[in-house]
Amino acid sequence: MLRTVKPRNARSKRALDAREAKEVEDVRTAIFVKGTHTGEVVNGVMKELMALKRPDAISFSKKNAIHPFEDASSLEFWAGKNDASMFLMGQSTKKRPAGLIIARTFDSKVLDMCELGVDKFVSMAEFKTPKSTPGHKPMMHFASELFDTHPRFMQLKSLLMDFFNGEVIDSICLPGLEHVISVSLAPAPSLRPANPILGESQEDDIQNLPKIHIRTYTVKLLPSGTRVPRVELTEMGPSLDLSLRRHQAADPEMWKAAMRRPKLKKQDLEKGLGKKKKNMEVDEMGDLRGRVHIAKQDLDKLQTRKMKGLKSTPLEEDGSSEDSGSEQEDDPRQKKRKRD
Repeated sequence: MLRTVKPRNARSKRALDAREAKEVEDVRTAIFVKGTHTGEVVNGVMKELMALKRPDAISFSKKNAIHPFEDASSLEFWAGKNDASMFLMGQSTKKRPAGLIIARTFDSKVLDMCELGVDKFVSMAEFKTPKSTPGHKPMMHFASELFDTHPRFMQLKSLLMDFFNGEVIDSICLPGLEHVISVSLAPAPSLRPANPILGESQEDDIQNLPKIHIRTYTVKLLPSGTRVPRVELTEMGPSLDLSLRRHQAADPEMWKAAMRRPKLKKQDLEKGLGKKKKNMEVDEMGDLRGRVHIAKQDLDKLQTRKMKGLKSTPLEEDGSSEDSGSEQEDDPRQKKRKRD
């Protein structure tokens, strides 16, 4: 059960309102933490990933004795103190060498985690190619169907999207698309789940999963003779080969609370935020316009309003009778003339 914190004064109320769920979320800040033992590979990977995450990144220079899968209290304390929702921890042990842990929090509580092992790492310095501008939002590419079907890869895709996702934008400027982060999978012999009856453990199931390849490319737009430019990709680094290890799934109740959308105000609805209502749209001037559909009407049975100006007066009725009498009187004379 998630506890609710009541504000004591106006200042704390403003701080809590700023951290509440929003329809358009802010940029996720990531904290980079080093464990007690880190090697050269782990330090290089964290440095390169922090360069891609800047300026929404915080680095802890000191080493910390943390074990997130056993005790996540330190992460929750840092998340509340620094207003951060993502963590990248690096640690290397004899049992799990060159390990990276990506953690995500909600309401200053750890939501889910995933541990990755670094099998191969190539730094940016080894690629003698131009680099992207720091702070630009990357394009993400996931080249496998397993990212939409397998639960482990679905969790990894969600974590990477939240980790590298920047500010939400309304429009895209083509020169601002400078680099692409491509995530692909190596061919795997089989994806058969572990069978506990036969004595197979989860570790054996993890070993059967394919390796993960992360590559970063710079985008170069060249003239093509049409309005759509020709795109060329040049690898800029870093290049990572990762393997899946331990993971912690999200609590169903906490996941439901994290996915809940806030109630929008009337002003936000008029601006076009939230769920789009049927037959309602906001024009360029910001005015809310609606369209009403009615059934086909029979105009013959339509009851119109009776106007007094269309009614005949008594004088008009007398005049019409006199005219009809004179016409009747003229008729015998005309007949006589015709006989003559």
